[in-house]
Amino acid sequence: MTFGSQGSADQHTATQRARSALSGLMSSVGALGLAAAATAPALLAAVDQHAAAVRDSLEADLRPLSAIALAGYVEGIRDAAREHGWRMPEGQIDFTAPDWVLTRMLAVCVLAEGLPRRV
Repeated sequence: MTFGSQGSADQHTATQRARSALSGLMSSVGALGLAAAATAPALLAAVDQHAAAVRDSLEADLRPLSAIALAGYVEGIRDAAREHGWRMPEGQIDFTAPDWVLTRMLAVCVLAEGLPRRV
């Protein structure tokens, strides 16, 4: 299958949307959570383990690590968690004992930070 200029434009738009979603995640969860992890070895270890699991999951699906894959992954995690009654904490998040969903979101932030800045 050959992608013409429209395919490239669609890919570029999808990448921009994914990066915007990941930027929002970094603003709402990542910045504070990663700062907390920098001073809490147990949290940092948990985030690292979750990041490895996310990477393994995406690779098992034969998807390269990209902004689109990460944004889709975190959206799926969030949607599934909401279906089971999970809600994003209101106000400032306490990262002394984050739940599984928040830890997974932090892991996605770590992986997103490692992506190349260009499309």
